[in-house]
Amino acid sequence: MGVVVDPAVPPEVAGMLRANAPLLSRIRAGWVPPAASEESRRSGPSGVALLAATPAVVGLMALLLAGPLKWAGFVLLGGFVFVVLVKIASMSEIPEDDRPHERTVYEHAHLYEGRYLTAEDLDPEARAVLARAQHAIGSVLRSHVNAEGLLDDARNAVMLPAQEWEIARLLAKLSALRLEHRALQARGIAPEVAAVIEPLERALADSASAVIGRVEALERYAGHVAEAERAFHARGQIEELRAKLPRYEELLAESGADALAVPEIERLAEDAEALERTLRRSVSSAHEAFRYLEG
Repeated sequence: MGVVVDPAVPPEVAGMLRANAPLLSRIRAGWVPPAASEESRRSGPSGVALLAATPAVVGLMALLLAGPLKWAGFVLLGGFVFVVLVKIASMSEIPEDDRPHERTVYEHAHLYEGRYLTAEDLDPEARAVLARAQHAIGSVLRSHVNAEGLLDDARNAVMLPAQEWEIARLLAKLSALRLEHRALQARGIAPEVAAVIEPLERALADSASAVIGRVEALERYAGHVAEAERAFHARGQIEELRAKLPRYEELLAESGADALAVPEIERLAEDAEALERTLRRSVSSAHEAFRYLEG
């Protein structure tokens, strides 16, 4: 299902949260980015210090190797090479205090806690319901009729993500209560408690039905949009064929077969008008379904 984010969250933060679902799951499970210690930051020679010390070390090694203390020169050479190799190896690793991305995600995950939902927040039944809603919303937002402005694309861009968030939020609450209810049932329910449990179970069932009703309304809207989409594409194809009619008529006239022109070609104009009416009806039905969603 990915990460569902409250539309009120700033877009750049929402994009970062959606792009880091696995990391958010780890954070939810209690993972914390390792904190850098001052000691680890100070430990080991820096690259700048090594670079600055190189001429002096090379000069000293040259003097030692040229004099009677050659062994000291070799020891100095070996030690310096070892330090350089250690530094190169450490540069190829990501220090624990150099993880800005993970730390940024961690900080925003806590700052916006409650404003986003992951797969772990929903039970399997709720995830299936949310998937239906997301499929309906995606099909509307990706449609050509929406992109061409035949629908209210501006309102769709605002209202549909808000619908997705509200449905996901309600499903998360429903999932949490269902989990608690199942845990209670697993412990065994005393006969005296059964009468109290029944209204709670009805409340859960009624709430689930209400959320599914929202999803079904989205699916009806998406169905009207799909009908308009089919009419839109068919109208485009008919218009393309109509543009080619003069060439067909010219060919028929030059070949002396104009008297045998097939009626189907002549009906292209009528078909185009019929598709235009179908498209208008479909768009009108989609607008009606949209108004129902707002209610």
